[in-house]
Amino acid sequence: MHLDLLAILTAFGLIFLAELPDKTMFASLAMGTRMRPLYVWFGTSSAFLVHVAIAVGAGGLLGLLPDWIVKLVSAALFAFGAFMLLRGDGGDEDEDGEVRTVTGFLPVYSTAFMAVFISEWGDLTQITTANLAASNGAWSTAIGSAAALMSVSALALLAGRFIAKRVPLKTVQRIGGLCMLGLAVWTVAEIFVG
Repeated sequence: MHLDLLAILTAFGLIFLAELPDKTMFASLAMGTRMRPLYVWFGTSSAFLVHVAIAVGAGGLLGLLPDWIVKLVSAALFAFGAFMLLRGDGGDEDEDGEVRTVTGFLPVYSTAFMAVFISEWGDLTQITTANLAASNGAWSTAIGSAAALMSVSALALLAGRFIAKRVPLKTVQRIGGLCMLGLAVWTVAEIFVG
């Protein structure tokens, strides 16, 4: 097992920025207002770990392809991620407004797990994690991605209202999109340079 600190930090940074304006952050915030936050965090974190494992596995399969194909696919996925973040659609900012109160560890854990597990399929962060795993290594990507996803969930649960009032999510979304666009260009350049 080889761990690359730069790959861990890259995965953490990209996934953290991509997940901040995502519907999952708002779902965590909403669940945290009606349920015990620590139980919600355990549920969301478990779902994120499952999704990271799936994404890293998919990225590992991509890693079996010739290097130039992996880089081309990676560049396309980064470009798609940049498009998704920069397109200006605020659809992920909507909240369901559900007011049901759930108590007890297992019901809260199950509710939070299922909410994230279902909503994250094919999500930008899952695609990005697979992409990074194909080029930066499975373990480093898994650690960085999982830490970022769990951090965003914790942040939403602990300080969600503060963030919503003080940090414009469109700004975070644009920064993430520009980072992904830069990575797409860099990855294409690596095909011709490397």
